[in-house]
Amino acid sequence: MTAATKTIQGNFFEDFHLGETIRHAVPRTVTEGDTALYTSLYGSRFPLNASDAAAREMGYAAAPLDDVLTFHIVFGKTVPDISLNAIANLGYACGIFHQPVYPGDTLSTESEVIGLKQNSNGKTGTVYVRSTGRNQRGETVLSYVRWVMVRKRLPHSAAPERHIPNLPEAVAVADLAPPRDVSYARYDTGLTAQPYLFEDFEPGERIDHVDGMTIEESEHQMATRLFHNTARVHFNQFYEKDGRFGRRIVYGGHIISIARSLMFNGLGNAIAVLAINGGKHTNPSFAGDTIFAWSEIVSKHDLPGRTDAGALRVRTVATKDRPCGDFPDRGEDGKYDPSVVLDLDVTLLMPRRAG
Repeated sequence: MTAATKTIQGNFFEDFHLGETIRHAVPRTVTEGDTALYTSLYGSRFPLNASDAAAREMGYAAAPLDDVLTFHIVFGKTVPDISLNAIANLGYACGIFHQPVYPGDTLSTESEVIGLKQNSNGKTGTVYVRSTGRNQRGETVLSYVRWVMVRKRLPHSAAPERHIPNLPEAVAVADLAPPRDVSYARYDTGLTAQPYLFEDFEPGERIDHVDGMTIEESEHQMATRLFHNTARVHFNQFYEKDGRFGRRIVYGGHIISIARSLMFNGLGNAIAVLAINGGKHTNPSFAGDTIFAWSEIVSKHDLPGRTDAGALRVRTVATKDRPCGDFPDRGEDGKYDPSVVLDLDVTLLMPRRAG
C-alpha cells in the first residue's frame, strides 16, 4: 500500500477544469522593506514610488508600490497551483492596474481557468487563467490573463475539453483605471531631470534606453524568493543541472522589472503602468547576462475626463548581451533576433504639460 503524500506536487494539465476557480495561498502584507529590496534589486527611480513627498504633492496618501512589484506579488501567489509543473510561461494579456497599493496593504490572489488546449505532442497542454489580486478590503488592485505550457502527468491520459479564449490585442482606453482623486497638473519634471511629457512623444518614435544591467545569481534568486515564486526552474540547481539548459533560468518577471527600470532613461516621466496589453518571454535569461532595452511609442490616447495626463501605449523590447542602438527586433521571417528575451506591450500614464 502506498502512503498518500502530504506535500504539494502542483497541478498537471489533466488536473485543470474550464471555469474552475482557484484560491491561492498565502496572503502577503507588503511593507516598506519590500520596496527597499525591490529598489536594491532593480534600481527603479520613478519618483512616484521613490518619494512620499512627491506622491503626496500629486494627491496620493504616500508613495505607492511600484506597479511591477504589485504584479510580482500577485503573480507569485499563482505559481504553486498554476505553473509549478510548467515548461514555459507563454504570454500575458488584459492586465489592468485598478488602484494603487501601499505599504501595509495585504494582497491575495484568485485565478479562474478560462482556456485549455492540449498540445500536439500529447505530453503538454496550454492553460489560460485570469488572475485577480485583491487587497484586505476585497478591492481589486490588479487583474490579468496569462497562459502557460504545463506538463501532463500521464501522456496518454484524457485531455480536458479544448477551449481557447478570445483575447483583445490591447486593453481598451475606456477600461483603464488611472488613479482618482490625484492630479498631475503641477507635475514637476525636475523630479526626473527629464523635460519630456505626453505632448513630446509621437507614434513610431523609438527610444534606446542606453543603459545595461547585468544579472547576478544572488539577485535573481533573492527576487524569486521575495515574490514567493516557488518554480524550481528558477532556484533548484540540483534538479536543473539535468534539465534542458543545465542551469537555473531567470524568472521572466525579473526581466520585466529590469526593462521597466531601464525605461527611466527616456521615459522617466511615465510614472505609472496602467495596463499590460501583452508580453512574451522570447528566449531564456541566465545569471551573467546583461540586459538592455529599447521602446517604441505605439499610440497616444486621451484619458476620459482627464486633462492632466494621457496614456502612452509602449512596446518595450529587452535583449541580453546586446546594446539596443540598432533596435534589435524580429526579422522579415517573423523570428526574433537571438538576443531578444522580452517583448512587452504596456500602457503608461504620462503627465501632460500644464495649460
